[in-house]
Amino acid sequence: MYAIIETGGRQFWAVPGETIRVEKLEAEPGKELTFKAIWAVGDSAQGQDPATSRNAQVTAEVVGQCRGPKIIVFKRRTKKAYRKTRGHRQSYTDIRIKTISIN
Repeated sequence: MYAIIETGGRQFWAVPGETIRVEKLEAEPGKELTFKAIWAVGDSAQGQDPATSRNAQVTAEVVGQCRGPKIIVFKRRTKKAYRKTRGHRQSYTDIRIKTISIN
């Protein structure tokens, strides 16, 4: 059984028991979240129909918050003495997929 969910403007392949790193969500560790599935396929033939798979919901638990590696952004113009250095660290949330329910 699997589903495709959307969060943070991106789509993710969700399988029960798997941990996914998504854009930062305002939720503390241990909290349960529910995502609407874009597409879901179950073990039986009931999940194969596009009309029923659009009613599927994915339940996930927040494992923790983390930050990605630092990325250095360096800009320079030749012969102009212009240099600019900036850094960026993206914030992420780790979620563990618990169940996928197809209604």
